[in-house]
Amino acid sequence: MLKHHYQHFLSNNKNVQHYACHSHHYWPDVTRQAMLDYWDDSARLVDDKWGYFFEEKVPALQTHIASILGTGQPEQVVFAPNTHELLFRVISGLDLSAELTIVTTDSEFHSFNRQINRLDELKNIHVIKVPVQPLHSFESRFADAVQYNDPHLVFCSQVFFNSGFAVQSIDKIIASVENPDTVIMIDGYHAFCAMPVDISAHRNRIFYLAGGYKYAQGGEGVCFMHVPKGFLSRPLYTGWYAEFGELQKFKSRKVDYATNGFHFAGSTMDYSGIYRQLAVFNLWQTENISIAAIHAHVQTLQQAFLSHLESLQQTVLTKANLLLIAPEQHGHFLTFEFEKNEQAASLHQFLKSHHIETDYRGTRLRFGFAPYHEVADINLSCLENYHD
Repeated sequence: MLKHHYQHFLSNNKNVQHYACHSHHYWPDVTRQAMLDYWDDSARLVDDKWGYFFEEKVPALQTHIASILGTGQPEQVVFAPNTHELLFRVISGLDLSAELTIVTTDSEFHSFNRQINRLDELKNIHVIKVPVQPLHSFESRFADAVQYNDPHLVFCSQVFFNSGFAVQSIDKIIASVENPDTVIMIDGYHAFCAMPVDISAHRNRIFYLAGGYKYAQGGEGVCFMHVPKGFLSRPLYTGWYAEFGELQKFKSRKVDYATNGFHFAGSTMDYSGIYRQLAVFNLWQTENISIAAIHAHVQTLQQAFLSHLESLQQTVLTKANLLLIAPEQHGHFLTFEFEKNEQAASLHQFLKSHHIETDYRGTRLRFGFAPYHEVADINLSCLENYHD
């Protein structure tokens, strides 16, 4: 689909089938010039670069993201080097000395899971994790748990990182939150720029987290959060960006915050990621590339991949151990589950020895797909010689 835009990465990884793109996408070639532009602007502007970043680069990227999410609220987008920093900034705005209940799932990303387990060690914080499996009943079970527990925080992925299962509609989850004071956070990292996302109906109700390392193809260090307008808690974890533009004024000891998305901003970060991400979005705009078209391309690749597996004389990657309800309720990677961790690890190493890049988490082996893949690239015939 877009293979000619990835020549730097592809030429450095000749004869490699890269199926780890749900972890990290190859970057399109335009990101190299973006890195040079960042260096040149830093050399040209020196200390004045911060004004340039905030007046030119930040608003431009906010506009792209607001358009992709359908919010029409670019000013409500705030950036950080990683989503975890943003997540904890929101949590720090809760009264952590009070009795708090958090409803989430058993399949959230490692950083959130670690953080929530640590909070659960406190006597006043109660964490309820709803199992994602069985997949077909997850949404109803999660909504029931939210209604029953009346939590202070609800956190759920839109596409789960360890299976690829996509919540069919976040509407049901949001509708289950009856308390207007409950904080709702959606981890959209595996949905953003992978499948069409429209949060316009919930733009003033939910926090939406995502970033550039995966499907947005901008690399690490460029994560963001859409902040619901009017949500003005006083996060304990805060930095000077949250009051950027007011630094020249005489300040008392009172800590003030911005009234837009930068209410939840932190401190100094590397802005090369902002440059790279802008370059990717500008490329898509110039080439008239839509996320819907990328999604359709990946779905075609996934079906071709599964058909290819069926054509082989192999018994290790089968429909029986594929975690998939329906293609339309799935993200951009396929997950196969084994009985033991060692089986997933062994197959991962075998494939790597044949220049096929995957990754695994426990008993699950994942295959991701991207715009730089073509159906003709798919070849796992080596599996016919695999013996567990």
